[in-house]
Amino acid sequence: MSWLDDGDDDDLDYDEADIRVRPNPKANRPRTKRRPAHADAQIARVLGVDRGRYTVLVDEDGPHERQIVATRARELRKQPIVNGDRARVVGDTSGDEGTLARIVGIEERTSLLRRSADDTDQVERVIVANADQLLIVVAAADPEPRPRLVDRYLIAALDAGMRPLLVVTKTDLADPASFLAHFEGLDDLEVFTSGRERMPVGEIGARLAGHATVFVGHSGVGKSTLVNALVPDAARATGHVNEVTGRGRHTSSSAVSLRYVGDDGRGWVIDTPGVRSFGLGHVDPANILRAYTDLAAIAEECPRGCTHLPDAPDCAIIEAVAEGRLGERGPARLDSLQRLLATFAT
Repeated sequence: MSWLDDGDDDDLDYDEADIRVRPNPKANRPRTKRRPAHADAQIARVLGVDRGRYTVLVDEDGPHERQIVATRARELRKQPIVNGDRARVVGDTSGDEGTLARIVGIEERTSLLRRSADDTDQVERVIVANADQLLIVVAAADPEPRPRLVDRYLIAALDAGMRPLLVVTKTDLADPASFLAHFEGLDDLEVFTSGRERMPVGEIGARLAGHATVFVGHSGVGKSTLVNALVPDAARATGHVNEVTGRGRHTSSSAVSLRYVGDDGRGWVIDTPGVRSFGLGHVDPANILRAYTDLAAIAEECPRGCTHLPDAPDCAIIEAVAEGRLGERGPARLDSLQRLLATFAT
């Protein structure tokens, strides 16, 4: 028997309070979803996104306007942050080299330009936030204009509550009259034409002042050339069209906001990568008809629940086109509308 053990267990007094427990602050701290209020956060415009780093503009139009680099806060890891967002930033917002601020919140958005991979994909991809205009660039030739793609841009703009503008480039190569006839019924669409001898920089610039305008277009249509003319220090790369495939080379890989400064004021040009498709899987089918203001007016005479598709009974639009009331442009516009509506009918 050990000299510590006298054989009498009754003399032992076991008290758990005598046991020393190593403190564990993390385990003992109550869990909470409360986050700091960040009352000192500054509002900044997101100008560009590059591999998890965000270029943002602090004190926009103020005496201390400056660009800084920021990362997103951990609690925003599931929150998409896109060009044009109004972000709440904290930390080092001096803009000094090597500094990094932190985005802790996103202000309520006034508009969202979105697209999906295709018409059956319900996963939306946000392109730009808080823009109020969509400028569509299309070439009269080289590459050939695609009315269906322009239709999709128009629908996306109207779905986002944005005013659409259309610029037709390379008019020295082909007469755009037949192409533009497809959109004669769209009263809200303002059209500009541009060629080698004349680029309407002043006219287009006047529409940019006081607005945030998203530039979209098929690769090779001259969108980057137009951006460089409007924003001389943009230095956007320009490309060419492949003679075999008729396709343009992508010259920009992500959306970027550029400051427009003109005689009529200042605005924002948001240049986006060229795309060859523009899915509308996220769009409410009821909004599609809004892109065809002339057809929408006639649709008021349609029976309730009319699909406006070829087999729709007593469709006022189909009857108007058959009777020639919409002129030569009627069949093409109806075909365009029905192709889009058919996508959502399946």
